[in-house]
Amino acid sequence: MPYKLLFVCLGNICRSPSAENIMNLLIRQNGLDGQIICDSAGTGAWHIGNPPDRRMNAAAQAKLGITLEGTARQFHPDDFEEFDLILAMDKENYENILRLDRSGQYRHKVKLMCDYCQTYGDREVPDPYYGGTEGFNYVIDLLMDACGGLLTELKASGAIAQ
Repeated sequence: MPYKLLFVCLGNICRSPSAENIMNLLIRQNGLDGQIICDSAGTGAWHIGNPPDRRMNAAAQAKLGITLEGTARQFHPDDFEEFDLILAMDKENYENILRLDRSGQYRHKVKLMCDYCQTYGDREVPDPYYGGTEGFNYVIDLLMDACGGLLTELKASGAIAQ
């Protein structure tokens, strides 16, 4: 049974689809296809049905040579059952997700993305939406670091075969 990851940000057009696509890149590069399944969602509903932000896509293409795929959707309480690990991009998203877990039974599944950073000291993935190119590029670098750390952790914990 594959291990299922859900990346969550506010609108599901910048940070979380980038994390999803970066993780999929690392999965392919490590020959782990079929062992890990990734998805992304937003805590807000503003961008449902939209593709990833073009500026975020440009940064992913420039830095990693990948095109961001996916369509924005909103986080749903059913996601607690569906996914093994839910990764929030910042503390606000983390709190918004936990608010939907009224019983507290899924709290152990919700983590901050930056908990997996190996190089960067950031505690949150900043939202680049209102910033310039540097912000989008920085988010790609930060997520590459965090996704790499997450993959290392999944291997070390035995959540996936190596």
